[in-house]
Amino acid sequence: MIIQAIVFLPLIGALVAGLLGRSIGHRPSEFITTGLLLIAAVLSWYVFIPVAFGDGLVGAAGDGHAAVVKVEVMRWIQVGDMDLRWILRVDTLTAVMLVVVNTVSALVHLYSIGYMNEDPHRSRFFAYLSLFTFAMLMLVTADNFLQMFFGWEGVGLASYLLIGFWYTKPSATAAAMKAFIVNRVGDFGFALGIFGAFLVLGHIDFDGAFHAADEFATTGLPVIQFLNWQLDAMTVVCLLLFMGAMGKSAQFLLHTWLPDAMEGPTPVSALIHAATMVTAGVFMVARLSPLFETSPFALTVVIVIGAITAFFAATVGLVQNDIKRVIAYSTCSQLGYMFVALGVGAYSAGVFHLFTHAFFKALLFLGAGAVIHAMHHEQDMRNMGGLRKKIPITYAMMMIGTLALTGVGIPGTNFGFAGFFSKDAIIESAYAYGGNVGSLAFWLLVIAALFTSFYSWRLVHLTFHGSPRDAQHAGEGPHPDPAHAALESHDEPISDHGHDDHGHHGSAYDNAHEAPNVMLVPLYVLALGAVLAGVVFYGMFFHDVEHIEHFFAGSLYIDHEIIEGAHHVPLWVKWSASIAMIIGFVAAWYMYIRRPDMPGRLAATNPGLYKFLLNKWYFDELYNTIFVRPALWIGNAVWKGFDDWLVDGKITEGLGRRVQNVTSWVVKLQSGYLYHYAFAMLIGIAALLTWAITAGGLI
Repeated sequence: MIIQAIVFLPLIGALVAGLLGRSIGHRPSEFITTGLLLIAAVLSWYVFIPVAFGDGLVGAAGDGHAAVVKVEVMRWIQVGDMDLRWILRVDTLTAVMLVVVNTVSALVHLYSIGYMNEDPHRSRFFAYLSLFTFAMLMLVTADNFLQMFFGWEGVGLASYLLIGFWYTKPSATAAAMKAFIVNRVGDFGFALGIFGAFLVLGHIDFDGAFHAADEFATTGLPVIQFLNWQLDAMTVVCLLLFMGAMGKSAQFLLHTWLPDAMEGPTPVSALIHAATMVTAGVFMVARLSPLFETSPFALTVVIVIGAITAFFAATVGLVQNDIKRVIAYSTCSQLGYMFVALGVGAYSAGVFHLFTHAFFKALLFLGAGAVIHAMHHEQDMRNMGGLRKKIPITYAMMMIGTLALTGVGIPGTNFGFAGFFSKDAIIESAYAYGGNVGSLAFWLLVIAALFTSFYSWRLVHLTFHGSPRDAQHAGEGPHPDPAHAALESHDEPISDHGHDDHGHHGSAYDNAHEAPNVMLVPLYVLALGAVLAGVVFYGMFFHDVEHIEHFFAGSLYIDHEIIEGAHHVPLWVKWSASIAMIIGFVAAWYMYIRRPDMPGRLAATNPGLYKFLLNKWYFDELYNTIFVRPALWIGNAVWKGFDDWLVDGKITEGLGRRVQNVTSWVVKLQSGYLYHYAFAMLIGIAALLTWAITAGGLI
């Protein structure tokens, strides 16, 4: 019953808050959903701790320890010979994800009690949060492709509801629609990949599919005929599956929805970016690692896309001014790191970074929410500054999150924040992979580490250091980016709530205040994870092959050569990420503390490059030109013309006119004179008698 409780408690909370929220009130809805998530989180750790520190996964039926525990919920689909049961699959990989999803979600629920306190629809918000969590839990406990697809689409639906929660804001509804549509592109590939996997492997459950894939080592890889080409069937299947991962995890080319998703409330951003949605693609590739290992070409594509994503998102994050968007592009970049690890075969390192990233990224987003709360919903960092004196606790939490994100630590020792251990493991694995692809990935990741350090410390300096820069303190200190105003006049600050200033007078800085304890307690817990998650769990995820194999117990593929090679890379490789981090920190300090006029001068000197990065490499404009505008033209011109001419003009209106003509003649028969009706009745009776006599043979 423990596993069932972990999965279905969030669903119960969603149903209670969603269906009964108006009846029981907002506060009971908040307490019920949050309480159920906290119970699910505790139970998740209860399942995970024996895996991490004991002998393995405790069997659900009390039969000792097992590598995989399966709990049948119900018979789901029965078609012909296919008898598909709804089974909750729990192994080490699932146990890791249960901890990540439920811990972060429970803390986000608790945080939201304070953050959403003013919102008149918060019962619905908490229902959506719990529904989001349930969908992700269904995904990570899936035992077959169809169950995974159910959770996959459920996550997409819940993200649409949460991103567009403030549906009266046009920007929020547009962002929700954009996320939904872009993800449909990836999901179409994912669905085709599922169909292909069933066609090639003959199984829809994971165990059968993995066993069939293992047999290819002796029977040879199958091929499919497409037109005049013969294609490796598993390569096609894996590329289609990865297409789904690209959409959900916002990888390069399908990434455009991610920054716009910041239109949702800040707790939603934390949940999407730390524990759900974007991690779904990483989990899927890790879960299906035995299939991906059959296609070296598909893994190469995973490496290249991941490395480009890490670099691309880091470059865009350098110039963003919305505090949430900076952290959002950080998420996109870190997901690129995870996919590089998966592509080179260091699956455990990719999952390790997913695990550590959840703590410090949720910490950063919720910390940013505390800043926005303190500044009365101001999100533009250009209007902040000097906040470390006003909100010292939030400042300390954001510092811990930044230290973890940038990977502060000493190579070769046990000292380091969470991101240091997992990020360095990925960079070292990329170098150990070797070849042109491995070298490209290695250098792009190191450069991304430098950029990550720069924009992370830029965020800290602009937000917490220096002098206040809001409207009423503009004369107290130099604006760090004086050229920004001219170059970014189109880029208005985005309001997170859209509420007023709650009656406060004076500047936002003057009225800045620390968040309530209900918002700070989740930050304390996440900060603990950001400090300890790396050093405590490093041995299980990446220390040596024996520990890794014992820990994961066959739940994902372990490449011995890559793991061993990563531990024997040259010393300069081990220090490369730390050196890049230091360079980024020094550059940010020099440009935003020592010489605050320099960023503005650089932007004015290189306006083309600056606008190129500010506009996210113009991908939105490119997609608008290639896809959106032609689609709108087809809809408005071609289809609308067809609809007006044929459907409305010829069919609907034409039929209406014919009916009107017929009825106009029928109406004339209704004269209103009694003798007309009597005469018609006599004629009718005469005709009836004539027919009866004729039919009866009387004449």
